[in-house]
Amino acid sequence: MIVNVAPSSSINSPVAFSVKRNLKIQTTPKPFVLQSKGSIFSCHLRQKITCNGRINVAVNVEMKEGEKKRGAVRIVSIVGEASVNPLKSAPWLHVMLHTVNETVNHVRNELDRADILVVVAVRNEGSVNWIQSNSQSVPNIICFDSSLALRNKLGGCFVETKKRGDIFSSLLPFSQSKKLDESVEIARTVFDAWERHNSDDIRFCLLVIINAYITPVSTLKNLRAKGFSTLNCGPQILNCLLDPNCRKALQCLNNCSPVDQVCNYRCIASYESKYLEEFSLCVLQKNNCLELDAKIPEKPCVPPMSEFRGEKLSPEIAEDVFVGWLGTLDWSWRIVAGQNPAYDQFPCQYQLFYRGKARGSFWYEPAFQVRTLEGYLVWRRRKYRVKRGKVPGTFHFSVLDNGVVSNEFWTIVDVSDDLSWGLFHYHGAARVAGQSYTGAVLVSPDGEYPAQKDKERLVSALDGCGIKEWELFNVDNCSCEDAPLGLPEGSSLHSKIQVHGQRHSSV
Repeated sequence: MIVNVAPSSSINSPVAFSVKRNLKIQTTPKPFVLQSKGSIFSCHLRQKITCNGRINVAVNVEMKEGEKKRGAVRIVSIVGEASVNPLKSAPWLHVMLHTVNETVNHVRNELDRADILVVVAVRNEGSVNWIQSNSQSVPNIICFDSSLALRNKLGGCFVETKKRGDIFSSLLPFSQSKKLDESVEIARTVFDAWERHNSDDIRFCLLVIINAYITPVSTLKNLRAKGFSTLNCGPQILNCLLDPNCRKALQCLNNCSPVDQVCNYRCIASYESKYLEEFSLCVLQKNNCLELDAKIPEKPCVPPMSEFRGEKLSPEIAEDVFVGWLGTLDWSWRIVAGQNPAYDQFPCQYQLFYRGKARGSFWYEPAFQVRTLEGYLVWRRRKYRVKRGKVPGTFHFSVLDNGVVSNEFWTIVDVSDDLSWGLFHYHGAARVAGQSYTGAVLVSPDGEYPAQKDKERLVSALDGCGIKEWELFNVDNCSCEDAPLGLPEGSSLHSKIQVHGQRHSSV
């Protein structure tokens, strides 16, 4: 996949030339060439270039989905100069470059060959006119936060909106043709994802269009259930429909996009009950009535830390690192921030890692607050079984969450020797619910951000996960009284390392 990113105070047509690393341009530059390799899920900007003018950037990414059926998908993205996005005010240029990889070419020539044009925050009249004149051959055009004069096009058909930037408050014209109706539905999905303002959903916007109009994308095959059979679960379905909380949970989930994990998990956490668990366990987990089969993502491939306190990381030491502050404090770690908003939306997140009573057993229990959709503040707690991975510092987690099994692969990316902070990465899937996900959590003993002296090391650890610091969502760690902590009888903690340090806040 090739993506071009062009800040667009206006767009010229100069000849391309290459630039050296760390080149600083004081005048209006011509297009420049950057090259690096990466995947669609993890890319890194290896060259730093600052400029005060207009630039054209093309981005190269190899994409596995559909490669055997056709060549690389070509995407051009034009972003408004100096435009800022909601992801911690990171410039849109940085966001789009992080979404893919880079390399530059001539914008007009790229548009002639483009499958998709993505326009972000372009309002300048000259840029709008240039885009209108030079994008007529592009079959798919999607415009976010841009001038109303720019029109969306999907599958060669224009899809009009009255008010760009809202989540499709109305659509004009509303043709009865099946093709346009499908385009309207796809546009809704794309704009809904864009409004969630996180980097994973920005990638999802592109994949949805590719899947619908260019070539099938295997990672999107679980967007819609194939069917729903109730043959074996009559009592569980009836009990759920008769229970107010379970019924509300189903109604809430029905209103969520299938890929909006924030919406889906908030519904579950708000209305969880034994009837919802029994319903999900029978309909989804035991009988897979929706015929879904989500896989744990393989990318990004994140290596674990190799040593701790100067000693080679062993499985026992890695488990001790997870146990962290438990024993000195009433918890192992508190989550400061994370990269998956489906989980990081919840306040007051505590992690408890411990060795079980049975020989070789290891457990993880997160405790967290949920502000329900009806405004109540409640505590929730889960219990994961943890098994060692093949490489020390990697682990397999499994949990039965409201009747659905989730399996996850965790990596200890980095932890400071004094246990003042740590970074854990995970890939996961709720197979029968059709949900796949990745994320990372930044942890500390008190829920506070690491000290400035650790900034460089933290950024390096995040880079190893393909994550930029501005992608992290801060967890609200205020008002965390009465957390449901405590361990089962017979539990044990560290086996190798010792924990020393000052007492940290207990709330």
